[in-house]
Amino acid sequence: MVSKTKFLIDKKTIHKMFEQAGINGIVKIMPLGNGEFNAVYEVVANRNYVLKIAPKTDFPILTYEKNMIKSEVYWYDMISKKTDIKVPEVYYTDFSKKLIPADWFIMEKLEGKQRNQIKLDKDTITKETANMIAQIHKIHNNKFGYIQNELFDNWYDALKSMIENLIQDAQRMGKKTKNGKRLSAYADKYKDILLNVPCCMVNYDLWDPNVLCTFDKKGKIEFSWIDPERSFWGDRIFDFVCLENPIDFINNKTDSIQHYNAAAECPVEINRETEIRFAFAIGLLALIQEVEKYYRYTPRHFGWWRNVYGHMIYYKSAFKVLRNTQNN
Repeated sequence: MVSKTKFLIDKKTIHKMFEQAGINGIVKIMPLGNGEFNAVYEVVANRNYVLKIAPKTDFPILTYEKNMIKSEVYWYDMISKKTDIKVPEVYYTDFSKKLIPADWFIMEKLEGKQRNQIKLDKDTITKETANMIAQIHKIHNNKFGYIQNELFDNWYDALKSMIENLIQDAQRMGKKTKNGKRLSAYADKYKDILLNVPCCMVNYDLWDPNVLCTFDKKGKIEFSWIDPERSFWGDRIFDFVCLENPIDFINNKTDSIQHYNAAAECPVEINRETEIRFAFAIGLLALIQEVEKYYRYTPRHFGWWRNVYGHMIYYKSAFKVLRNTQNN
């Protein structure tokens, strides 16, 4: 995917990076994946590697995306130590910005195809994805928010900060977001609910490109997970955005909830509070889509118009619930 944030480098520099990491004998280098933020390369030497490079240090990015590549390494470590979900092994990191003006790391290249590129029945996809989500939700913390930004004592303060940071990100590009301010105001109105949310690891980005599938010798499907850098400590309900149809509201995701509850530490109940919390999940996603297009794309890019239509749908759904529930 074309994106202004990608810091593309030449093969000579990649050779230097791998030499610094103690890896020699490179025979092949090629761009990898459909990511829209970092530059990613597959590098073949004694094994297949992935080289991931953050945007240049001086390139404008969203507040929550600053130092996000460090966050990715952190969450890989967290997932590998606290779950049985397969993630890549990280071999080498360099956050010094001495060789290139950006953070980068080298990791294992996992085999497999994206979840949407393999023939699987819907129930298997739903069950396996819900099981992975249930596993990370068993990882708890006493602070909320993005580790690359500020952590807070409760979910209200963390969510409010996420929203306000995005509003300020828009302002830095000379843009205003009335819907962002509206979402912030709703957070104040539902503060009592947000204050009582328990804290766990939340990925909020488990879309098809981030789930790889392979079959073992017995034909059993195996799922693995990449790109957890957008994870945060927060409300587990936010992960249900990525389960089943993303434009469906949570009370329509009955299959995911059933599979999730079978594996979860604490089952999810669909009630007034859950619906409000999910409305904030899709509201925040709408705000991210609205603002990030100014940083990544131009109106000539597919991503620009995908975000335009996407955030319109998500805002409409979120505000319908927050407006109607408010009057109950």
